[in-house]
Amino acid sequence: MRFAFALLWLLRLLPMSVIGLLATLLGRLAYLLAGERRRVGMINLGLCFPEMSDTEKRRLLKAHFAYMIRMVLEYGVCWWSDARRIDNLVTIKNLHIVEELRAKGEDIILFYPHFVGFEMCVFALNQHLPLVSVYSQQKNDTLDEQIYKGRQRYNNAFIVPRKDGLRPIVKAMRKDHTPFLYLPDQDFGARDSVFVKFFNTEAATITGLSRISQLAKARVVPTIARRVGNRFELEFYPAWENFPSADVVADTRRMNAFLEDRIREIPEQYFWLHKRFKTRPEGEPRVY
Repeated sequence: MRFAFALLWLLRLLPMSVIGLLATLLGRLAYLLAGERRRVGMINLGLCFPEMSDTEKRRLLKAHFAYMIRMVLEYGVCWWSDARRIDNLVTIKNLHIVEELRAKGEDIILFYPHFVGFEMCVFALNQHLPLVSVYSQQKNDTLDEQIYKGRQRYNNAFIVPRKDGLRPIVKAMRKDHTPFLYLPDQDFGARDSVFVKFFNTEAATITGLSRISQLAKARVVPTIARRVGNRFELEFYPAWENFPSADVVADTRRMNAFLEDRIREIPEQYFWLHKRFKTRPEGEPRVY
């Protein structure tokens, strides 16, 4: 693992365009070798985009593998490059939405789905805003230490272990109205989840966005990270009105519907290799 970190440290010295070329080559290799992940990606795309031909799905998935490899290769930039370099790589759009809410004394949840630009963009954002985030401990101690240290590089992030529950999150949010960066768009199992449509298929989806918003009396601001060539764009959308509602299932479906629209804009940049439909309603067969 330390050799891998040393390699990432060296790669950060390269121009972003060169890292991109290397990721394209390694992405092609990963697509060929990672048969199980390729299978998962094809199943996910088939469920979400049934109108796509197999050729179109393979083309999209090849592009996605390259994006995922590139994200990994750029961790060295996130962790060790000068903060000004990171800030200059990311164009932040509509930051005033969050700044104005904080100025009014509002607490904020940033709904931040899993697109391939999410790591670089959050390292840029954390230079402008303090953030609260949830952290899941990694199995490898060396990797766990480095990820945790990297996310604390600006001493401007309040990281709450996932196992600690909601109260520490809400407490951290209320300190200076610090935005909570929340990524609830993966399959975390049946506990605390409801089955709502994600594209065309019922998906176990956690209700945390609605529940935390209600508990903290916080506004939800959708926030999307995009890769644009060798750069990135982080866009804030207007805070949702009438959220949460009295219907947690409707709130959760609203979250998925917004995400679907953004995925259609940049489908190759969403996390297709995750087993999003692993948890099934009772009696339904396994998808994977």
